[in-house]
Amino acid sequence: MKKKYCHFCSGHLIEKLWEGRVRLFCNHCNMPIYENPTPATCLVVPDNKDRVLLVKRSVDPKKGYWCLPGGFMELGETPEESALRELKEETGLSGEISSLLGVVSAPSALYDTILMLGYSVSPSFGTLIAGDDASDVAYFHSHELPEIAFDSHAKFIRIYYANSRLQNT
Repeated sequence: MKKKYCHFCSGHLIEKLWEGRVRLFCNHCNMPIYENPTPATCLVVPDNKDRVLLVKRSVDPKKGYWCLPGGFMELGETPEESALRELKEETGLSGEISSLLGVVSAPSALYDTILMLGYSVSPSFGTLIAGDDASDVAYFHSHELPEIAFDSHAKFIRIYYANSRLQNT
């Protein structure tokens, strides 16, 4: 879906070359409409058997596929707060951020570009239960992972296991 109206004055938007790029522009209030990536977070949550926690998506996109717990940041949240909120909502678990695994951009049909921050969490505690937009939750060994819904999540899992192997050598 493409934006049609200015969020400042409700005027019709046009495409116009502005600052070296074709951007949406409001002729009425003479304002460019800057569109930015949408920030989201996800978490690698290991258990004491070197397995990682995955959630089975109950919503599109990728309904029925497995992914890391996570979701979109809310206004007023830090990325870390967002990640831990999503963990609690989707799995019933709480924990502490132990490290930033990385930051990647991921394509999205609805949001165009998502800026994904991946964290590892340790330790986790609480009662494991599927919640929010998850239909199931389970731990998986690295050699038994199901197909992962999003490339960015698969990348963070690989980074986690690579870092884990380095620390154990």
